[in-house]
Amino acid sequence: MADSATSTDTLARRSWGETFRVYTEPASLRMLALGFSAGLPFLLVMGTLSFWLRKAGIERATIGFISWVGLAYAFKWVWSPLVDRLPLPGLYRLLGRRRSWLLLAQCMVIGGLLGMAFTDPQQHLNTMVAFAVLTAFGSATQDIALDAYRIESASSDKQAALAATYQTGYRIAMIWAGAGVLWLVAAALQSGAGDYQPQAWRMAYCVMAASMAVGLLTVLLSPEPQAKALPAARNAQEWLQSTLVAPFADFLQRYGWHAALILALIAVYRISDVVMGIMANPFYVDMGYTEAEVASVSKVFGVIMTLAGAFVGGIISMRIGVMRVLMLGAVLSAASNLLFAWLSTRGHDLTGLIVVVSADNLAGGIASAAFIAYLSSLTNVNYSATQYALFSSMMVLLPKWIAGFSGLYVDHFGYAQFFVSTALLGLPVLVLVWLASRVHAAHSAPPEKQ
Repeated sequence: MADSATSTDTLARRSWGETFRVYTEPASLRMLALGFSAGLPFLLVMGTLSFWLRKAGIERATIGFISWVGLAYAFKWVWSPLVDRLPLPGLYRLLGRRRSWLLLAQCMVIGGLLGMAFTDPQQHLNTMVAFAVLTAFGSATQDIALDAYRIESASSDKQAALAATYQTGYRIAMIWAGAGVLWLVAAALQSGAGDYQPQAWRMAYCVMAASMAVGLLTVLLSPEPQAKALPAARNAQEWLQSTLVAPFADFLQRYGWHAALILALIAVYRISDVVMGIMANPFYVDMGYTEAEVASVSKVFGVIMTLAGAFVGGIISMRIGVMRVLMLGAVLSAASNLLFAWLSTRGHDLTGLIVVVSADNLAGGIASAAFIAYLSSLTNVNYSATQYALFSSMMVLLPKWIAGFSGLYVDHFGYAQFFVSTALLGLPVLVLVWLASRVHAAHSAPPEKQ
């Protein structure tokens, strides 16, 4: 952002008390609830769904290809200009541009989750995939509107704190959508016979659909952020220019050839986590961990370490700078995958699972908080939804495409080599972070120093 240098100076002068008080402000608390709404559907069409499918006897290779449902998040930039600029008839006057899109997207997610709940993948796998696509599309649309809402809700010097609370809510939702679903399924299985019962999963996914009420209520009770007035378009060509072309042209104009470096970093920063994550739940199933065991470890140790990682990432980003924490997050994310390789040699080792899940969640929390703050710093408030959608879409496009082949890789080479390979994918990220930090420093310098 244009005032990034001033914001950095302001943060450096803040006391620790002032730094922590940012987390108690209304904007931060709203982002906690909205982060929960954003994180809930993501795992339900990715990791938790892969656990369900593996329990239902679906092959690993098929599960890998079904993970391409997540490419909806990678292509959300296609319709992000509409979310950024198009007022929704009826809802716009009642809620405003950002909140009306948030409400519509959340309703789509609820409908998709209910459709998944009442579909048995053993009998109707294609129908399950169709409802998963609907859920992912609604979730991606919610992300577009929510990212713009977050960026417009506070000044740039508070974006790291908003990113941290958003990430905290997001991660809590992912634990609920992962551990919570598995606990609900395990409890339902205790009253019946058999290892796989579709009615247990139906009940769990209905509970998840009801949990989206957190986001719905927050949207209805929150204020619409003060956005800049958009210039009226005189004709269709002018509207297309301002809606589709201008956001991307603005980014290229501001960063020049450095834009290619920045986009390359965005494209691969989370590659280790995303590629590995698709096979994590099938790995737990194949190693003999029960739903209750995976749920308990994720709920107790995963939540603690995720919250710690998100807050540590947000705080140290404000104290020492986002780019340093980006580097730390990249190193930790790749290293945590090596722990999964070690765990694959242990068989059914519950203590080992606790250690690995804890370390992985800590690394993910630190990396995500810094990365969200970094992406936010790259946007122009005039095009916040479109530009942020472009960045966050690029973040998952290549990793999710590669992840689609993860099941085939595991079938041929085994889990241990797969996890080591995903860790090695993170090595180029370290070089890109170092190069991007130099670009970031140059663009953040006061005008007299340039």
